[in-house]
Amino acid sequence: MDYVIEAGELRRSYAGGFEAVSGVTFSVARGELFALLGTNGAGKTSTVELLEGLARPSGGSVRVLGHDPYRERAAVRPRIGVMLQEGGFPSDLTVAETMRMWAGCTSGARPTGEVLELVGLGGRARVRVKQLSGGERRRLDLGLALLGRPEVLFLDEPTTGLDAEGRRDTWELVRELREGGTTVLLTTHYLEEAESLADRLAIMHQGRIVVSGTPAEVTASRPSRIRCVLPEGITAARVPLTLKAAAEGQRIEIRTHELQHALGELLRWAEESGVRLERLDARSASLEEAFLEIAQAAEMAGT
Repeated sequence: MDYVIEAGELRRSYAGGFEAVSGVTFSVARGELFALLGTNGAGKTSTVELLEGLARPSGGSVRVLGHDPYRERAAVRPRIGVMLQEGGFPSDLTVAETMRMWAGCTSGARPTGEVLELVGLGGRARVRVKQLSGGERRRLDLGLALLGRPEVLFLDEPTTGLDAEGRRDTWELVRELREGGTTVLLTTHYLEEAESLADRLAIMHQGRIVVSGTPAEVTASRPSRIRCVLPEGITAARVPLTLKAAAEGQRIEIRTHELQHALGELLRWAEESGVRLERLDARSASLEEAFLEIAQAAEMAGT
């Protein structure tokens, strides 16, 4: 497989001996969208900065498009786009002036008007940066990252500050970029975002990757759940023992890796017993549920 990002036993330490990245290994194939997830302080941004060539690793190796992004920055920088968590633009410049300034420093920059339309800022070209909303600044961040038609795009929390419509528009744009062959590495706190966009993902905790795979593989490792409310006078003790129902008053919850089988057994019991199940809800584990369980387990294990 043609991998354009490769990290092997990657490490990054700060003054005082704190190790933010502790032996991270993963690879990203050409045209793939890879999401890096984790709680605050997990090491996501520290890892991405190494991939972008903004810092030298303390140990291990990293290759982007076949090059060391720190030592061979001149070979890598023109071929990648970077969207940082904060852009730090001159506040008195207009959106168009900011875009033109950045285009002057970008090899093979596409027309600035085209980029502004692409990120939904076509009507805000003459507005000063300091007058933009937080969401509009994130759109400008994204536009600058796309100016050079990057082969590899790094997106660090790209939809922070966007409203629901803006977030969906950004998702659609990212999908179009991936379909056009752009490789994307994404960090996000919005787990729905990762579940919707990512081909594969990794969850970090305290500088290490604790689980990785496709969103379906990660969620499949967690149990599905069935919830309902039993009628008054019917206790959880009457539910078949094989379902291992947990009860809180009249509410019961069943966790299972065989959702169809368990739901069928519960419904057959209810039908045969003449029991009406209220507020019945059955669903597979979401990425959010899987993430929270994995993070909690990692915390308890002290990893």
